[in-house]
Amino acid sequence: MNSLFITLSKECSKLTTQTYSTSFTLGIQTLDSELHDPIYSIYGFVRFADEIVDSFHEYDKYKLLKKFEDDCFDAIKHKISLNPILNSFQHVVNQYNIDHTLIKYFLESMYMDLDEIDYNQEKYEKYILGSAEVVGLMCLKVFVQKNRKLYEELKPAAQKLGSAFQKINFLRDLNSDYVKLGRIYFPNINMNNFNTKNKELIELDIKKDFKEGLKGIKKLPQKSRGGVYLAYLYYIELLIKIKKKSPKDILKDRIRINNFIKFTLLLKSKIQNQLNLI
Repeated sequence: MNSLFITLSKECSKLTTQTYSTSFTLGIQTLDSELHDPIYSIYGFVRFADEIVDSFHEYDKYKLLKKFEDDCFDAIKHKISLNPILNSFQHVVNQYNIDHTLIKYFLESMYMDLDEIDYNQEKYEKYILGSAEVVGLMCLKVFVQKNRKLYEELKPAAQKLGSAFQKINFLRDLNSDYVKLGRIYFPNINMNNFNTKNKELIELDIKKDFKEGLKGIKKLPQKSRGGVYLAYLYYIELLIKIKKKSPKDILKDRIRINNFIKFTLLLKSKIQNQLNLI
């Protein structure tokens, strides 16, 4: 393949990440430089699919997502796509032998967002698996650099960490998900009566996921450990802010971390990683 087009494809994924998420961009920059492009490529793929279901309201979302899915697997099979985001993604999938089942699980969760679903525990867990846990596993494939044994060892922790991140996203985005898009992911909760007890149970569940996820972070290679630890610190900070807010306030405003705190966490993760203090 033309090396210039490969470079362009990777740059498109990088630009997508930088445009949509300053926090994720910071996390990637904390990783070893050889891991940057693969993780940008995974994020670009995930971001495009998510954008289809969340933003393109004036278009046939199902048709767009189905086309995106078909083009994705065609790109993986033939190792080329004129869509630069899919081209950079297929390169990572083929280079790191990412299980195609992970991609299918992710896309299934995107299709779930196209329907009005009354989430019970089973559907809630299925959505989190597809939308977050498998994305963590795709990244883990890159982080362990084809070390199959280490991948299997860290797989449960990576899933728990992804689960914690997603549940915090659910809490943080209650306003946009429920008020604007009509989505309620948490099972057995009436948003018209969302109370402190509901919120505390969710926070306790997230805390348990974080505890297991941190065990895996500590066992990551140093090249990837600092970046993942930064993401962990960032989401812990979000959880702290969420715990201080009332259920009513969470429904009104999206919780954010200011740039000063972000850079403080960045320095903390770098120093602790370099000194093996994680």
